[in-house]
Amino acid sequence: MSGRDRAIEVAGQVRDPEMPMLTLADLGVLRGVEVRPDDDGEAVIVSITPTYTGCPAMATMRDDLVHRLNDAGFARVEVRVVLDPPWSSDWISERGRAALREAGLSPPGPAAHPAGPVMLTLGPPRPAPPCPRCGSAATRLTSEFGATACKALYRCTDCLEPFEHVKEI
Repeated sequence: MSGRDRAIEVAGQVRDPEMPMLTLADLGVLRGVEVRPDDDGEAVIVSITPTYTGCPAMATMRDDLVHRLNDAGFARVEVRVVLDPPWSSDWISERGRAALREAGLSPPGPAAHPAGPVMLTLGPPRPAPPCPRCGSAATRLTSEFGATACKALYRCTDCLEPFEHVKEI
């Protein structure tokens, strides 16, 4: 296995600190891994994109990537933050969406990507997601923000269970 393949494999296994059922690759945050020769052997450059501006988990993601790659034998690791294109919840893999459902979180639906200006609406920004526990469509928003800013809190009116929904971005 080449150094690049090994670096991609190691970086692809690093978990999201806020949703540990997902790897950074499954979340779509891991954007690229390069390996370049350098004086100490090989330098790894990892590119990641935050789920939203100001995401407090970025420092932990960076540190986790550096530590895991250092432990795998890569002495020099640089993590770059890439903001263009901005992250979209559409980048979450099918495996990631399944892992969210298995953990009791509602995965995001398709994100809206308007071509022109975005109209301000004062109503709910999206249809209510189905309950990840019982599958009912009878759910209601209880808070626009959950444990993290990228999740909202809902309650199922059939099974009465609360759940978090990963927002469409």
